[in-house]
Amino acid sequence: MSLIPVTILTGFLGSGKTTLLKRILTEAHGQKIAVIENEFGEENIDNDILVNDTQENIIQMNNGCICCSIREDLRETLQLLAAKKRKGLLKFDRVVIETTGLADPGPVAQTFFMDEEVAEQYLLDSILTLVDAKHAPQQLNDRQEARRQIGFADQIFISKSDLVTSEELEALKHRIKHMNPRAPQKTAHFGEVALADVFDLRGFNLNAKLDIDPDFLKEDAPHDHDHVHGEHCDHPSHAHEAEAGHHHRHDDDVKSFVFRSEKSFSPAKLEDFLHAVVNIYGPRMLRYKGVLNMEGTERKVIFQGVHQLMGSDLGPAWAPGEEKISKMVFIGIDLPKDILLEGLGQCLA
Repeated sequence: MSLIPVTILTGFLGSGKTTLLKRILTEAHGQKIAVIENEFGEENIDNDILVNDTQENIIQMNNGCICCSIREDLRETLQLLAAKKRKGLLKFDRVVIETTGLADPGPVAQTFFMDEEVAEQYLLDSILTLVDAKHAPQQLNDRQEARRQIGFADQIFISKSDLVTSEELEALKHRIKHMNPRAPQKTAHFGEVALADVFDLRGFNLNAKLDIDPDFLKEDAPHDHDHVHGEHCDHPSHAHEAEAGHHHRHDDDVKSFVFRSEKSFSPAKLEDFLHAVVNIYGPRMLRYKGVLNMEGTERKVIFQGVHQLMGSDLGPAWAPGEEKISKMVFIGIDLPKDILLEGLGQCLA
């Protein structure tokens, strides 16, 4: 049986996840989709909205936050779905997990790497994040969950763009790009998005193309940040009154940076360094990914990770005449950029 693709749909409260999901379910794409929903409380209004209009399989998980205790429940739900599919009791082609608006998508994504049974049956395709253009600036100031959701994203949809000025929208896009330069941004009007931007994005495929905006490093340099958050200030997040007046300069604790080098890496040095970094900073490393030129192989080495979990694989051979440039992007919470860049430099052959 081929692996079942999974899409994680996340975004802060009121960003339009259910609107987007409803559109996906009612689109004439010919695929049957199983939806796993996680919401607070006993009554799930979204469930009623979706079931009335679609014939999809909706599975509710009403135990609140999808961050810690739910991972075991999610694992059991996924295994139950796969078993029913094998026995012909349920027919579906893919799974969409809609998280609660206060969720950190990291533990959800980790489920697909940490559990062998889940990994043998499912393929995590991508994390989609919805951002409310009207309320995002304040949410990003005040709530670490909102910043994390952007940091994890493979694709970002900005909703409610009609409620802000073009200048405000551009400022938001600019801010998001500095937090996560590898995730394309698209506006979504009432959930109207192309299915090509939703499914089969291969965001977690080690052989997928590494998307880093080539202009990312050319942007205005004074985007340094000195604001520090506690490592686990999740619920409730701190409010930052001092940031309220900032328009173009933000002290976001979720930041990104890129390492590039024309020299090849020493495999042993790089492996030792990355393991040490992950042991220390793993909980704060949201997503990291790279295409590497490694000593001893004529093929590209593709690697990526989520928190403490990372993996690598051999990619295609370097094309004749192609510059063998290693590129790595790190997205995380208050990561020590200088230490990481210097350490990576010392891993070069």
